[in-house]
Amino acid sequence: MALDVFQFFIDNPKYNKLVGNDFMFVEYKCPLEVEQFKLWTDTNFLTYVISGKKDWTSLNEFKTIEQGDVLFLKKGVYNTKQYFDVDYCVLLFFITDDFIRNFIKQQVGYKKTNLTYPADKQIFSVDPDPSLKSLFLTIFNYLQKGEEIPRELVEMKFKELLYTIILNPANNELVNHFHSLQNSFKTSLNEIMLQNFHCDLSLNEYARLSGRSLSSFKRDFKQSFNETPHKWIVNKRLNYAKSLLRNPELNINDICFEAGFKNTSHFNNSFKEKFQLPPNQFRKTHYNL
Repeated sequence: MALDVFQFFIDNPKYNKLVGNDFMFVEYKCPLEVEQFKLWTDTNFLTYVISGKKDWTSLNEFKTIEQGDVLFLKKGVYNTKQYFDVDYCVLLFFITDDFIRNFIKQQVGYKKTNLTYPADKQIFSVDPDPSLKSLFLTIFNYLQKGEEIPRELVEMKFKELLYTIILNPANNELVNHFHSLQNSFKTSLNEIMLQNFHCDLSLNEYARLSGRSLSSFKRDFKQSFNETPHKWIVNKRLNYAKSLLRNPELNINDICFEAGFKNTSHFNNSFKEKFQLPPNQFRKTHYNL
């Protein structure tokens, strides 16, 4: 099951953090015994690697980050893999769509560039220029002091962080994503569901991910897909599992959980009901594997 990483840090007192209404700084040291895990978040976050190395994977993207690298990850679900050579330590900056939207709205003279990016892009590399690294060091020192920091100062640092990002032309792809948030006050259900249908989340969690109440989520879902969430999700997972059967390196258990099913029995029965054959037999018959 995927870890709600934002709520995990909110609830866990052992991590150094600074919390505001729409943002949070966290210093995170990952336990070495945890090699791989899946997480989800209804809040975007920026990660700056102080030490170590980790792989980040979404449905269609893969990034490896090491010391000094910076990534911006949109709200969603991710698989991670940690390497054991060096302790993994990062600064995490959780930031809501609303905070970014309000910040961009205030930048009257700043124009969007013509640089485009794939609609399904979840992971953005951020240029770790000297200004950004200096800001990270300042924030890291705040966290190390362990003192109560005024919330106003924390908010100022978040705005400074966004200023530093948007003023660097190397980050124009991410900046255009920031601008796109002004086009709608609700996250696109198409975007959320097509990126995350394969994840073992409850309807309540999908609703949070989309920035809606459960009732609004169900209503908007019906309008967008002309189907109930449960039926649509199961159908998408089965089609995804069918495509994964082409990969000879994946066994049926791997495919079951990769596609978002909780157990192989349910997966096998659902697959057979839709495609008339259980997964193993379907693979042999159609893909000769």
